[in-house]
Amino acid sequence: MRAIVVGQTGGPEVLQLSEVNDPKPGPGELLVKVGATGVNFIETYQRSGLYAVSLPFTPGAETAGHVLAVGEGVTDFKPGDRVATVDARGSYAEQVIVPAERAVAVPDGVDIETAAAVILQGMTAHYLTQSTYPIKAGETALVHAAAGGMGLLLTQLVKAAGGKVIGTVSSEAKAKLATDAGADEVIRYDQVSGEELAEEVRHRNGGQGVHVAYDGVGKDTFEASLGALRVRGMLASYGNSSGPVPPVAPLRLMQAGSLFLTRPTLGNYIVARQELEWRASDLFRWIQEGALNVRIGATYPLGEAGLAQQDLESRKTTGKLLLIP
Repeated sequence: MRAIVVGQTGGPEVLQLSEVNDPKPGPGELLVKVGATGVNFIETYQRSGLYAVSLPFTPGAETAGHVLAVGEGVTDFKPGDRVATVDARGSYAEQVIVPAERAVAVPDGVDIETAAAVILQGMTAHYLTQSTYPIKAGETALVHAAAGGMGLLLTQLVKAAGGKVIGTVSSEAKAKLATDAGADEVIRYDQVSGEELAEEVRHRNGGQGVHVAYDGVGKDTFEASLGALRVRGMLASYGNSSGPVPPVAPLRLMQAGSLFLTRPTLGNYIVARQELEWRASDLFRWIQEGALNVRIGATYPLGEAGLAQQDLESRKTTGKLLLIP
């Protein structure tokens, strides 16, 4: 089969389309024919060497497709079933091994590309708004990169809970996307400095700080996120697309109003099978009901994985990027 193989860390050019051996499922595993694979920032960190991984490797963990075969002891799935997961083992490929306990069934009414586009970012938006900081009616959230795949989902979930969204974007076209998704206020962060951005957020919120900042950008927006919070507000720094955040002295949180700071990750919010199924089933149900819109920004053939990552890193994209083998 064909798969992307990274033999050395570097730029997008190190993502090489290669012929590799077909995988075989072991006990408790599924062999899945990949229908679509999500492209995520973590894969750019692994490719560049920011996150250390053993070489060579095939990137990718988020995927959806059809079960080709099941390993010994698997009873919940059978060949032909449609599944999605965030725990595939190298999903930049035509086939992939998936632990059965980390797969969820894709229901009727949700197509494979949509399932691949929502399973990671959707569950991330779910845990952020349902568990990390359960947003309540009347509360205000700051959502950075509000026109990206995560930002659009976060905006919709905050609005569904009755909250107010102040989104940040980098262009007029993205501002329209964020507004269409439900954002109450949209700020062009490419037109204001970090300190001015925090002040502008407060201005758009009637002079008050926000209850929570959902920040997946990292280094470039961290200070603005802290500065935009009200007393005892929370900064959920869930990603670092602009680079890692420098060390923070805990005393700063006290001085800024007894703030809460957390650096969550999806894996810690789907440890139990029950929690995984809860988050995935909510997302699929909302999609079936038409309550959640999943925007696929672009699709790429497997051999253009480097271009897909390059486009993602440019931060000029909107919605979710997918590889289609």
